[in-house]
Amino acid sequence: MAASAKKSRPGVIVTVFVLIIAGMYVIMGLTKTWTPKLGLDLRGGQTITLTATNSAVTEESMELARDIIQERVDGLGVGEASVAVQGDREIVVSAPNVERDDLVELVGATAQVSFRPVLQQAQATGSVEEPTDENGNPLPGLPTAPPSKEAEKKKEDLLSVSDALKYTATQQEQQAFNEYVCGEEQVETARGALIACDEEKKVKYLLGPVAVAGERITSADSGIPQGDLAYAVTLKLDSEGTTRFSEFTGALTKNQQPTNLFGIVLDGVVRWDIRAETQISNGEAVIRGDFNADEAMAMANVLKFGSLPLDFTPSQVETVSPTLGGEQLRVGIIAGVLGLIVVALYSFLYYRGMGFVVLLSLVVAAAATYASMVLLGSVVGFALNLPGIAGAIVGIAVTADSFIIFFERIRDEIREGRSLRSALVSGWTKARGTIVISDAVSMLSAIVLFILAVGSVKGFAFTLGLTTLLDLAVVFFFTRPLVELLGRTKFFGEGHAWSGLDAEHMGVSRDSLLGRRARRRTASTKAQEA
Repeated sequence: MAASAKKSRPGVIVTVFVLIIAGMYVIMGLTKTWTPKLGLDLRGGQTITLTATNSAVTEESMELARDIIQERVDGLGVGEASVAVQGDREIVVSAPNVERDDLVELVGATAQVSFRPVLQQAQATGSVEEPTDENGNPLPGLPTAPPSKEAEKKKEDLLSVSDALKYTATQQEQQAFNEYVCGEEQVETARGALIACDEEKKVKYLLGPVAVAGERITSADSGIPQGDLAYAVTLKLDSEGTTRFSEFTGALTKNQQPTNLFGIVLDGVVRWDIRAETQISNGEAVIRGDFNADEAMAMANVLKFGSLPLDFTPSQVETVSPTLGGEQLRVGIIAGVLGLIVVALYSFLYYRGMGFVVLLSLVVAAAATYASMVLLGSVVGFALNLPGIAGAIVGIAVTADSFIIFFERIRDEIREGRSLRSALVSGWTKARGTIVISDAVSMLSAIVLFILAVGSVKGFAFTLGLTTLLDLAVVFFFTRPLVELLGRTKFFGEGHAWSGLDAEHMGVSRDSLLGRRARRRTASTKAQEA
């Protein structure tokens, strides 16, 4: 047994393990990263969940939409924003330290852009939220239930510019325009007329077929043009777009009001009506309007990074202020510290001196957990959120459970007749299997929850799995060798009354606790004294 104890070298194991944790803090110091990344619920920001409304959604279209939305958000200068596909139909946009109303519109806009000639223009008579009558039927107007909305928007060939300019509204379209109320949904077909309103729903338009499609836009920038005083958006078109736009604007300059106007339509809304005063043949257009720097930048980004392959609706928008996030973090830390104190007090009351082992192990586990979270934030972008803190607190209970299993096995071994030092070794041998199985169950639960969960619940599953792995490392490479080291001391090895390993506390006789060799030493000492 003595040879085995020497071979195990518990002091070396404890030292190496502590040095590894210290090395993690050295890396933190070298990278000057002392705090973990925080999730939106702790540092504030916006989380927007977009749900695809199309009937057919593919994995490829969702990934393409994710990439486009990521570019849009990055174009706004929102740092550390993440865009992730969740499930089959949802995209979650997380933007830290952001509270912007236009962010919702930016990320969800499908950005179907078209340039159409204005056929008629009139003041809007009102607006409706739902385009249905009292019986739930569609209101009069152009057809509103296309079998394939995206096919009509994206795959339909355009008319030539001359044919688009010659287009005359049918009697049905004219009647629909007269009766149209802003808010009614209309089908945006490239080769037919479109009835639409401006953003404020004050003016309604009857527009001709698409003369120039948004796909012809190669770049879009915002700023204050030279000689101007207000922000504007500058568009550049490709070669085909330049040719069509030149013919289009050249023809409109010869028309009278309002047919000398063309509408720039974005997602079925006339964002601008532009008067064609001169022919634009260089493929560049400057859009001026009553918007500020952020609005101009947002519009340029929508046009620059293209249209989404799917239609999305914001199904959930959550905004957390930095103040509320800081309060949640403070409460979470307090809860964790209180949990640690309660476990430590229980350990000292029940296990006495052995509670010192529990306390040291919990401190080491907490230090390793914190360092892991900080380094994982730098390496893989792990962000600690409120459910993650809850997972770490649950990890305290998992770690304490391992201590209890170990210590109770030692007590069982002593009650079965083994000496104290022998029980410290055999107790671990019998406890480690139970500890591994218990942690394996917790780890399996964390893995399943991480795979099946959505949103911030993944943070709980991740930290639960992380603390479970660290629990195994602490118990195997710190707690077990530390108990073996303490067992070699007089205070613990001979069962001092406050050690937690005394005979009375174990419910055995002192002779049984000390073992045969100790009894011989005691008898020899008494003989010498006599």
